[in-house]
Amino acid sequence: MTRRQLAQDSLLPAAIAVLGAVELYGLRSDGWGYGIALECASCLLLIGRRPYTLVGCTFAAVLILAMPLVGPQLDEPATPILILVLAAYSLARRLESLNGLFGMGLIGLMLGFDYAFVDQRDHNVSDVIFVVALMMPPYVLGRLTRKLEVQSELLVHQQGLLTQEAVNAERNSIARDLHDVIAHSISAMVVQTAAAEDLVRTDPARAEAVLKDVANTGRRAISETGRLLHLIRDDDDELGLAPTPGLSGLRAMVESFRDSGLVVHLELDEPMSPLPEGLDLSAYRIVQEALTNALKYAADRTASVRLSSTPTLLSIRAENAVSHGNIGGSGLGLVGMAERVSMFGGSLSHQLTQDDRFVLRATIPVGNGGESE
Repeated sequence: MTRRQLAQDSLLPAAIAVLGAVELYGLRSDGWGYGIALECASCLLLIGRRPYTLVGCTFAAVLILAMPLVGPQLDEPATPILILVLAAYSLARRLESLNGLFGMGLIGLMLGFDYAFVDQRDHNVSDVIFVVALMMPPYVLGRLTRKLEVQSELLVHQQGLLTQEAVNAERNSIARDLHDVIAHSISAMVVQTAAAEDLVRTDPARAEAVLKDVANTGRRAISETGRLLHLIRDDDDELGLAPTPGLSGLRAMVESFRDSGLVVHLELDEPMSPLPEGLDLSAYRIVQEALTNALKYAADRTASVRLSSTPTLLSIRAENAVSHGNIGGSGLGLVGMAERVSMFGGSLSHQLTQDDRFVLRATIPVGNGGESE
């Protein structure tokens, strides 16, 4: 139990103790001083209702029910009711099992003892109903509160697992895509090196040119490998056999979305600055995911995409209308896009504007990392 928790758990019992002392002092009934002492002792026990729930709450309630033996009768002050309610609620709220019912049983026995041997008034079934109405609602409320808290924690845990699963899946997808890029570079280096071996004696100048190409290819492979090291390995070692997509196939991809019923307004800087292969592929995937979301959730079945690039920066903006106040989806697609962008040192942002338009922006530095060093 931390100091902060102790301070929080002390506030309510302390307030009840002060209220009870003021009430008994105002009543000035027989034994009111002993009553104040018993109320303070009960509240002190309730401070430990978190670590010592069953013992602390049960004895706090039993102690306050012993007040008629030395001080005021239970029908005189009202503060003991607050102590009983807090004890019953805590027995349900703080205990995982139904062990709190044992404490509730002891409290009920003490109430029965008071009615049978201390309180001299006539009693009937209405007194039993009163006791049940007093003790059961806070206990039931405590059980419901605990159940809702457990469900909330479970949902948060499951959402965390889903998010991590999405991140892992996206990393594996990126790893496969980059694997294709690197495999192509290494294969080209092997072929070029073999050609240089054949030319080094017969045509040194041409061999030198081939070796320069090998060096450039190697630099690109090193750049992509550096990013690949940050990804989780694909345990299935699954190699994609289809050609690696890139922005050169963007118009064809947009047409496929148009065929599916989405009106797409595409704006591209012409000509686009050349991109490293890994970044080219990731930019393609980001636009693909943005249009996939628009196809699912765009209120007017319309989306706009703009891509602009400079030798140092690639910018992507996607926008579509959504139903009022609702973006839709689980957000896992955004997690995947953010993972791709962050791998290249870029940033991803999204917002819902006042006119109910979902706007996605991605900015990714290009530099020379993908081409040479």
